[in-house]
Amino acid sequence: MYKATATAEAAAPAAAIEAGDSGPVDTPMSHNQIMRALSGLLLALLVAILSSTIVSNALPTILADLNGSQSEYTWVVTAMLLTACATTPIWGKLSDLFSKKLLYQLAIVIFTVGSVLGGIAQSMPELIAFRALQGIGMGGLQALIQVVIAAMIPPRDRGRYSGYIGATFAVATVSGPILGGIIVDSPLGWRWCFWVSVPLAIAAFIVLGRTLHLPVVRRKVKIDWLGAKLLVGGVALLLIWISLAGKSFDWVSATSMLYIGGAVAALALAVLVESRVSEPVVPLRLFRSRTFALSVLGTLAVGTAMFGGAVFLGQYYQIARGYSPTHAGLMTLPMVLGLFLSSTIAGQIISRTGRTKPFLVGGAVVLLLGLGLLSTVDHTTDLTLMGGYLALMGIGVGSLMQNLVLVVQNTVSMRDMGSASSVVTFFRTLGGSAGVSALGAVLATQVASRITDSLARMGISSQGATTGGGGTLDVESLPAPVQEIVRAAYGDATGTIFLIAACVALVTLVAVVFIRETPLRTTLDTAE
Repeated sequence: MYKATATAEAAAPAAAIEAGDSGPVDTPMSHNQIMRALSGLLLALLVAILSSTIVSNALPTILADLNGSQSEYTWVVTAMLLTACATTPIWGKLSDLFSKKLLYQLAIVIFTVGSVLGGIAQSMPELIAFRALQGIGMGGLQALIQVVIAAMIPPRDRGRYSGYIGATFAVATVSGPILGGIIVDSPLGWRWCFWVSVPLAIAAFIVLGRTLHLPVVRRKVKIDWLGAKLLVGGVALLLIWISLAGKSFDWVSATSMLYIGGAVAALALAVLVESRVSEPVVPLRLFRSRTFALSVLGTLAVGTAMFGGAVFLGQYYQIARGYSPTHAGLMTLPMVLGLFLSSTIAGQIISRTGRTKPFLVGGAVVLLLGLGLLSTVDHTTDLTLMGGYLALMGIGVGSLMQNLVLVVQNTVSMRDMGSASSVVTFFRTLGGSAGVSALGAVLATQVASRITDSLARMGISSQGATTGGGGTLDVESLPAPVQEIVRAAYGDATGTIFLIAACVALVTLVAVVFIRETPLRTTLDTAE
């Protein structure tokens, strides 16, 4: 079918290709060989996504047990997304220089260690730190799966396999909250939400060792560590500012200016360094491509919808509507089903027709519609209608998520495949990280304001009752009348965060409309 040798030689003509990682490098990869290798990749991705979603419905219980606050609730999610986001370009660049297989296995090990430590955390700061370690491994798993698939399958045929990735996202997204709810409601306790994924991670490590066989391309390596540090530092400062502004300090304040100034300075220096080194972490020349630049812009809203939806929906169903963690997980089924069907069907049709733009534009329109409808929800919204809104959001995300990566991979050579794929994943995760942080800040402010106003009308002081900022999330511990006020405040404030997400989705729609469609190539590399 398609030879790995051609890929490696086209990517680095002067390089020596070692067969130690793959056996005979001129052996064609059949469909069965691809599926066996893909099984290990998908199992590892399942572990990463499962570990993220399994915690979402357990967070209210975790924070009540560890005496956490709304701001710490957001940080449990943001810490993982922040490190995943910041390290994604580094993983991608390393995959252009070293063995993709060994890097993927290293990412699994880091993620597994973070999971084990997360389960033994005794305080919120410890849990947040271990989630950050998990994020480093997650960044590698998310970035490298796209790179490995690109090294095995031409863009024209990649759609049928991309559907499996979408299906994995769907399975992990639906099973995670449900499994997390069952674990939290069982005698096992919330700590097993972290430990349950460890056996799957070990299995993925073993399967990859036996099934993934790619040639190792050796070329002169000069890693841009300075650029990597500046990139990570700039992104971290930006996301920390978004997470803390409005709670620890005002949005317009001297502290905000220091954070923004530091982030801008670090990122400006990173651009300067990247433009001068021979092996930049993020090759700036990629942004000269209109398709690449617009795809990167378009993926921001996908991350905001995907991560923000999973995080705040669990909170909405449990706090605003009073459902158990298990029931809250089941309520997200329409979103997951929409994502699964749209990604799978779109992948099959794209493989047959070679056309991606209709699905990009259609997905962006449906995503905008779904988020717009979700912006109308409050604590009394009919749950059947809300299920329809969630299905629309899932269809939009499923149509956009993998296809934006596919469009980018179709326009770059194998030499830059790791960097290009990871940059798209980076901006999707950045959208999720910034989205969760900013939307969490808005939600906390809205909830605190609504609770304060409601209690003031009743002539009651809001001290100790508000869940915004540093207040408690253990709603059950509050007096019954105050519980009703808190639940209504959360339900009514949820629509606001989806309205903001809809505004971001509008940017995605504009970006994909202007993407110039290029026929999907039938070869692994542009040089072929």
